[in-house]
Amino acid sequence: MAAKLSDVATLAGVSIKTVSNVIHDYPHIRPETKQRVLDAITQLNYRPNLNARNLRSGRTGVIGLVVPTLRNPYFSELAEAVIDAADRNGVSVLIEQSRNTQRATKAQLVDGVLFSVLGPGQEDTGLFAQITSSPTEDSDETTPVDHVTMRNTEAIQAATDHLLALGRTRIAAIGARPDEDAGTASLRLLGYQHALSGGGLVLDQALVRRADNWTRFDGAAATQSLIDEGVEFDGIVCFNDSLALGAIRALAQNDIRVPQDVSVIGFDDLDESRYSVPALTTISPGREQIAALAVDMLMERISARDDVIAAREITVPFTLVERESTAPVEIRPAL
Repeated sequence: MAAKLSDVATLAGVSIKTVSNVIHDYPHIRPETKQRVLDAITQLNYRPNLNARNLRSGRTGVIGLVVPTLRNPYFSELAEAVIDAADRNGVSVLIEQSRNTQRATKAQLVDGVLFSVLGPGQEDTGLFAQITSSPTEDSDETTPVDHVTMRNTEAIQAATDHLLALGRTRIAAIGARPDEDAGTASLRLLGYQHALSGGGLVLDQALVRRADNWTRFDGAAATQSLIDEGVEFDGIVCFNDSLALGAIRALAQNDIRVPQDVSVIGFDDLDESRYSVPALTTISPGREQIAALAVDMLMERISARDDVIAAREITVPFTLVERESTAPVEIRPAL
């Protein structure tokens, strides 16, 4: 039979209350007493009854994560980072696919929710953290919401600047959504435009390609359209890694060399991007840091449920990860 709290107390020669205090890391316990309890816990292989604890506290010990879809590798890797952060906080994660809605249908089952979606048709820009109002009611719209986000505009500007520094002057942008006034696509397009302006280049709309779903298929199709239309380009900045991987495939199928003829850069730093051929240069947006901060902020709200905490917004730094898919323009000898 599984060891009980009373078994630990008997073996350690202390009260059940003292064992509970040690488990909850109560600070005012003599070191020798704490060590006896810890030794007893190890010897008996005691595991706290989380269900009983949660019933007493009125919590489930579970948080929710809402992502648009797990078919997009970015959201799968984000989910893993959230699970790791939640595990460090001693809670489990219930994952739900929103498919571009903002409602968590399973919110009643969790203590709080992390949203990785802004609205219909928009891509992720970080994580929103919000506690649920009660085990039986949906969250009130007035509940404060924390936001941990990435530097979309600055990061794509840095990606485009990287290509410009390599001597690329005809840089295509894949992932635009011209009818979107707010959201990730518009923020990243703005970063691309800022970089061109800063480099003294005039925006050529022929180089801006729409992609609604930001998949490999969309990246390949947009690149193929550039080729079929005879648009000259020597660089491509893609608004996520999946688009970039599709672009590299289309270039290879048309015997266009990467990076010699065309340099390609993505955004997300997916695990698979380092194993593409060539390995993809990309922007690492701070995914693990976003997940860790969002979980910590949500846990703080859950612990202080009756206290008022103003909504907070944190923007994490990004890193440009240079790999094989970008290189300086080749200087060809004169004939």
